[in-house]
Order: sequence, then C-alpha cells, then structure tokens
Amino acid sequence: QVQLEESGGGSVQAGGSLRLSCAAAISGFWNRCAYDMSWHRQAPGKGREFVSRITADGTTNYADSVNGRFAISRDNAKKLMWLEMNNLKPEDTAMYYCNSVPAFPSYWECPASTYWGQGTQVTVSS
Repeated sequence: QVQLEESGGGSVQAGGSLRLSCAAAISGFWNRCAYDMSWHRQAPGKGREFVSRITADGTTNYADSVNGRFAISRDNAKKLMWLEMNNLKPEDTAMYYCNSVPAFPSYWECPASTYWGQGTQVTVSS
C-alpha cells in the first residue's frame, strides 16, 4: 500500500514562490516497486490537470503552463518529492495533489494502480 501526504501550500502574492512536499509511506511489500511520481492540480470548478512528473529514473517533464517556473525533484531514500514553484501567477491557484504509479507494472510484482494524496491548497493573489 502507498499513502501520500502533501504539505507546503499556502497563500502568496503573484511573483512569489512556494515549495510543495509529498511524503510517501509504503509498506514493505510495495517497496519492491519503483514509482513514477507526479503533481496534478485542480482549481474550483475545473478538472484535475497535470502539472509535472518525475519518473523513477529521474526524468522530468512539465505542463506548458508551468514550464520554466516550476521544478520537480525527488529523494527515493527519504521517500520525498518536491515541487518548487517560482514566479507564481493567480492562475496557479488550485489544490495540488501528489500522485504515484508503478513505473514498471506487472501482474505478479507491481500491478497497475494509482495513488493520490489529500492535496494541499495554493492560493496566489494579484
């Protein structure tokens, strides 16, 4: 079982910065799997959208809307992932969610699944 918990959200003015954290608690059984990690966000009345992803081997990618402003990173030993958000804009206001999926799903070892945290709120004022 994988449990995720986000933290670091808050209220900032446009142009400010925040660093979000995602801590993973993984059972001994599920620790055998490698995981791709990602951040998604959802604004009120909007659908959940992809923000950034970092794979098990460290490859990163970003949504066009945040590319150049956000940076994703992870520490597998500490089971932590971060999202450094710079030059925040009002349109970045949303609930941010941590996500994890097995990087190499297999029927016997790491069945395909997806895990979500509870979310952390980011509010950017103009």
